[in-house]
Amino acid sequence: MTADDLELLTAAAREAGDIALDFRAKGFRTWEKPGHGPVTDADLAVDAHLKEMLGRARPDYGWLSEETTDNPARLDAKRLFVVDPIDGTRAFVKGRPLFAVSIAVVEDGRPIYGVVFNPALGELYAAIRDGGARLNGDAIRVSPRGLLPGARLIGAADMFRSKFWPTPWPEIEVSPSNSIAYALCQVASGAKDGSVSLTGKSDWDIAAADLIVREAGGIASTHMGEPFLFNRPSTRHRNVISAGPELHARLIEKLEEFRPPEDVAKQLMG
Repeated sequence: MTADDLELLTAAAREAGDIALDFRAKGFRTWEKPGHGPVTDADLAVDAHLKEMLGRARPDYGWLSEETTDNPARLDAKRLFVVDPIDGTRAFVKGRPLFAVSIAVVEDGRPIYGVVFNPALGELYAAIRDGGARLNGDAIRVSPRGLLPGARLIGAADMFRSKFWPTPWPEIEVSPSNSIAYALCQVASGAKDGSVSLTGKSDWDIAAADLIVREAGGIASTHMGEPFLFNRPSTRHRNVISAGPELHARLIEKLEEFRPPEDVAKQLMG
């Protein structure tokens, strides 16, 4: 395996980031996608640029993107690009830096190259399967923390304070994130110890970051500990939990305590 695809993804992500920042500086239109939150003309412009650039370079690869109508032909592709042109559109709209361009190459259901670029902060995370993970060219590893007390976690504060926990969480530091791809990368770099998001995710949200976490020595899974498989007929996943191996095990144990009503559990955890 060569780094050719990673170089392509890196160049594409940087160009996409420049487009996003240009829209943010000059202004953009925003509207709501029913059931999916806000979308902007910046999302669509970035998506179109990536589809053209990556498709021209690798015409035999399939394509799956949040902002492109799904084509079932992707299921027959040996390799495909899995793209979220702007992951964290809410943050982008509000002028916050917690958004990212996410691009993966998936082969046989598993990501083999992944790039997540936060253009507002100039942070580019990249990984090759069995080749390690890097942030702006420097090797990264997940935090070695194995205990919940004192852990730095990314997630919704309301979830950690929910009345549906039989026993409260220990004292932890909680940070929000509108971009799950960027949240996972913060875990991969050791900037945060773990992340907990109990809402549904799609292939494009997590494919690149899943590889980056794993190549940094961590684990990303559902709350049941299930690994992710991509490019299936359904692109949905119930949720995502990430951390180093020891803390990941503690998070999974803690999540076994969660006892919301059936309708809430179905909405949150599939």
